[in-house]
Amino acid sequence: MSKAIVKQKKKIRWKKVIPVYLMLLPAMIYFLINNYLPMYGITIAFRKLDYKLGILRSPFNGLENFKFLFASGNLGPILRNTILYNLVFMVIGTVLPITVAILFNEIRNKWAKKTYQTMILVPHLMSMVIVSYLVFAFLSADTGFINKSIIEPLTGNTISFYQEKKYWPFILTFVHQWKGIGFSMVLYLSTILGISIEYYEAAKVDGATKWQQIRHVTLPLLKPTVITMLILSISKICMSDFGLFYQVPKNSGTLYSVTQTIDTYVYNALMNQNNIAMSSAASVLQAIVGFILIIAANAFIRKTSKENAIF
Repeated sequence: MSKAIVKQKKKIRWKKVIPVYLMLLPAMIYFLINNYLPMYGITIAFRKLDYKLGILRSPFNGLENFKFLFASGNLGPILRNTILYNLVFMVIGTVLPITVAILFNEIRNKWAKKTYQTMILVPHLMSMVIVSYLVFAFLSADTGFINKSIIEPLTGNTISFYQEKKYWPFILTFVHQWKGIGFSMVLYLSTILGISIEYYEAAKVDGATKWQQIRHVTLPLLKPTVITMLILSISKICMSDFGLFYQVPKNSGTLYSVTQTIDTYVYNALMNQNNIAMSSAASVLQAIVGFILIIAANAFIRKTSKENAIF
């Protein structure tokens, strides 16, 4: 009798779980096709690729494809650009979305809240090509809004932004935050909305002001989400948004010293050589560094705050 009851309970449990697995199926298929099957191509990084022979029959050449990155005299500047930009993006990309999410949470007018959320999310849905044209419309020396409507009427001169390096660290940082803040804000806002209202009511009873509620209730409960996002960002510290650093500055040669990252350097260097194996080697190197960093970051978090570690 007991066995029959156990079997019945298992059937009921499976009936509840099956719809959830069916909902996961499209995402699993997507990741299988786009993230896991392409791993087969990792072997390209260790071969002298011959299109006639194919991937597996192409001769093995060890670490030869990795040499071009280290042999270049530009490795220092491009590595510096890649890491420093990512560090700046991590700091601003954490503080700004949290601030905006907290402000959004204080909006009580539902219509206004939905309108502002839509407005701040729209840039995230744009392709970087469209963003690059919008930036050009503002910065163009001949027809740009900033030159024609602000700088020229005030000074009588124009600024050739696409020839001036000093402006681009700020331009790229602004564009990156403008485009990405909406998505990050939604993540933090969803965490804030999940905080039990009882915490805030208890704080009010104790006489806490709105700022004190944010400081002692909201921010501490946001900590796990912040740590998770930072760990994931650290894993990508040697990678960059190709569209941001290639499309937005229009691949201007005079800006390379402040806009070129590992991804754009590899693309520009290999466009002339048409060597897929070398570009694959660069991607493998980035993935290895990212893997090491995420393990190290998680180990550090595990020692300092075990409950917030990812694994």
